[in-house]
Amino acid sequence: MSERTERSEGREGMPSQYGMSGASSPLWEVFVRARRGLSHTHVGSLHAPDAELALRNARDLYTRRQEGVSIWVVPAGAITASSPDEKDAFFDPAADKVYRHPTFYEVPEGAAHL
Repeated sequence: MSERTERSEGREGMPSQYGMSGASSPLWEVFVRARRGLSHTHVGSLHAPDAELALRNARDLYTRRQEGVSIWVVPAGAITASSPDEKDAFFDPAADKVYRHPTFYEVPEGAAHL
C-alpha cells in the first residue's frame, strides 16, 4: 500500500494532513502588511480548518516572495459589512453634520500652519 492511499483524503483529492479539505473548512479572509508603518491590506481568502493552519497557509500562499511583515487571518463569518444597496440610508446621517467639515470653521489670524 502506498503512503498516499494510507492517508485520508479531502474533498479535492489532497491529503487532509495538508489542510486542503475544500469547502468543508471555514473561509478565512487574509490581510497582509507589506512594511512596518503601513496598514494591513486585504489580499485574498482561503479555506482552513483552524486559525493556526489558516495563518500558515496564508503565509505560504500570499507571502512567498517575502512581500509582508505581518499577516492577519479573520474568519469570514466574523466580518459584518454594510450593504452597497443601502449606502444612501446608511451614510446619510453624516451629511447633515456640517460642523465635521473643515470648511465650517474660520481659520484665525496668526495660525499659519493648520
